[in-house]
Amino acid sequence: MTEENTGNAVANEERAENHFAMQRIYLKDLSFETPMGVEAFQREVKPQIGQELSTKIEQLDETHFEVVMTLTITVKDKDDVVFLTEVHQAGIFMVKGLEKAQMAHVLNVLCPATLYPYAREVVDNVVVKGTFPALMLPPVNFDALFAQALAERKAKQDEQASESETAH
Repeated sequence: MTEENTGNAVANEERAENHFAMQRIYLKDLSFETPMGVEAFQREVKPQIGQELSTKIEQLDETHFEVVMTLTITVKDKDDVVFLTEVHQAGIFMVKGLEKAQMAHVLNVLCPATLYPYAREVVDNVVVKGTFPALMLPPVNFDALFAQALAERKAKQDEQASESETAH
């Protein structure tokens, strides 16, 4: 019985050392442009919406990380850009006690998934303030994006390894 209790105490202690906490979420940068100017409001537009998403992670100290998600929305009518908005939604997260793979997952999946709803709201608000119809962006599966990025990185490493083997 005491061995089980000791094992549970060690497991609980390890869990207590693993920690994730959101410290702050903030808007780091915002840009909104209407290159067509008044012409965008004078003609019938058949919008084509493009969305780009990226994240940048910076370690601030041993346990704190700044994660910045850049969300760029470009709305075009044929070749003309009707409007373009770019949001840099940022957060400071405290993460400690995780293994390297767990840390990568938290910083590349959990943190961006936390920031994305804030960025969506900023995009929607700024588009409406530009007097365009509300733009509700679809949800993003950050787990799938992270898995795809890992697969692409592995394929590139495998390709480089096979190229270096054939060079010898």
